[in-house]
Amino acid sequence: MTMNKKRVSTKNNNDMKKPEFHILVCNSYRVAGDAQGYCNKNGSSDLIQYIMEECNDRGLDVAVSSTACLNVCSQGPVMVIHPNNLWYGGINEEKIDEILDALEEGEAVEEYLISD
Repeated sequence: MTMNKKRVSTKNNNDMKKPEFHILVCNSYRVAGDAQGYCNKNGSSDLIQYIMEECNDRGLDVAVSSTACLNVCSQGPVMVIHPNNLWYGGINEEKIDEILDALEEGEAVEEYLISD
């Protein structure tokens, strides 16, 4: 059995500028579509708006997305920053401020990182 492979162009034909960072915030959506997990029940949806406003105020080039359950509920609310692959747990507005301060400096806040 042969598979036809399609070559994917790395050229950006629509001139879309990709953001420097992509922040994912767990919003606990499950297979059934219900936001029922720990992160959502602990205010993650409100934190999304806060992160967007803070990034905008700081002039950070960031896209912020809500995600389905990230499967680390015991660490929630959870925020992930790409391309750095930084997973932060137990986030709140105060911690977000510290995390974004560090991000601006090209650093991480070690004490809030979820360990491997």
